[in-house]
Amino acid sequence: VRWMMYWIVFALFMATETFTDLLISWFPFYYEVKMAFVIWLLSPYTRGASLLYRRFVHPTLARKEKDIDAFLIQARQRGYETALRFGKRGLNLAATAAVQAATKSQGVLAGRLRSFSMQDLRSLPEQ
Repeated sequence: VRWMMYWIVFALFMATETFTDLLISWFPFYYEVKMAFVIWLLSPYTRGASLLYRRFVHPTLARKEKDIDAFLIQARQRGYETALRFGKRGLNLAATAAVQAATKSQGVLAGRLRSFSMQDLRSLPEQ
């Protein structure tokens, strides 16, 4: 559980860090403070990740649980509909390609047979 808390808090930190680096990376000792913060999160003595998770992340997730569940149900339905749509489209493309290949190969076979004379066809060994 401790590692789960750490990785959730660390992921949130990394997501916010992407944007804050652009704005405040010019402060003196910014990178040192950032490194100290990560060590504070990770340390078993300070349990910084557990503190932040229990104080901020968990209450926010608990408050938004119904919205998150509704979003997941909606995403599952949309994903299923999208998979069906792409599956139908893929099958249609495969069927069209198969029909085109079959019609082209029939034309090639007919053209090949027309190039032979009846004498050529009679002289073929019967197998």
